[in-house]
Amino acid sequence: MRFQKTTAAVLALFVATPALAQEESSPFSVSGSIGLASDYRFRGVSQTDKEMAIQGGITVGHESGFYVGTWGSNLAGWGTFGGSNTELDIFGGYKVALGEGVALDAGLTWFMYPGGADKTDFAELYAKLSGTLGPVTLLGGVAYAPKQQALGRWYVSGASASTGVYDDPGDKEDNLYLWADVSGAIPQTPVTLKAHLGYSNGNAGLGPNGTSIAPTGKYLDWLVGVDVAVPGTPVTAGVAYVDTDIGRSESAYLLPNFASTKNGSSIAGGKLVFSLTAAF
Repeated sequence: MRFQKTTAAVLALFVATPALAQEESSPFSVSGSIGLASDYRFRGVSQTDKEMAIQGGITVGHESGFYVGTWGSNLAGWGTFGGSNTELDIFGGYKVALGEGVALDAGLTWFMYPGGADKTDFAELYAKLSGTLGPVTLLGGVAYAPKQQALGRWYVSGASASTGVYDDPGDKEDNLYLWADVSGAIPQTPVTLKAHLGYSNGNAGLGPNGTSIAPTGKYLDWLVGVDVAVPGTPVTAGVAYVDTDIGRSESAYLLPNFASTKNGSSIAGGKLVFSLTAAF
């Protein structure tokens, strides 16, 4: 999610007076990415009915460690959260080095669903600790969304949601997500191996728009995959197997809201996800 652009005027100034350009270099950095994915999985669950997604973001960072940014993706089906076809995240935080190869990153993400029904948006705090061990990068994270209406158990089941009559209108619930990532580059190759394990604990029901970011309340999601950097370009091609431990019997009470895709497969079931990303 990093994007950078340089105007011709700035480039000309840099070429003409390199010493001055270096002395007056900005304390800010701008970076980002844009990409295509065969499926948008949020914590293991498809947000596009297992169909393609176009995604991108931009981050502005300061040398002090503070940063702000935004990221977006198209949506479909379960991921629409009240009729929106877009997710737009606004985030900000602070990243600090704690030692050789170790960093702490903490901040806040505001999840927005433009064009959706009322009470769709919610805020989530996060903290991530990362480090390196030889060629391996390790990351552990926690994300906590305080009690909010968007996360409440307004409907006990999908049957209740289909009637449009709330079981508990105005209910507020919180949500906890814990995760660990590991990745490592294969020496002298453009290949990086990666893996992810996450745990969700939240509302075991449906929110005011008939959805939930933790569909069955408590569940695990995981990923194993490979990224390949295309030599001489900012492009990375990836493939990953994504899955959850949400079974059909566990999610049955959410139907018809937690619907299967057009081919009958579960949106929480395992699938190979392909991606192509360009970073700037």
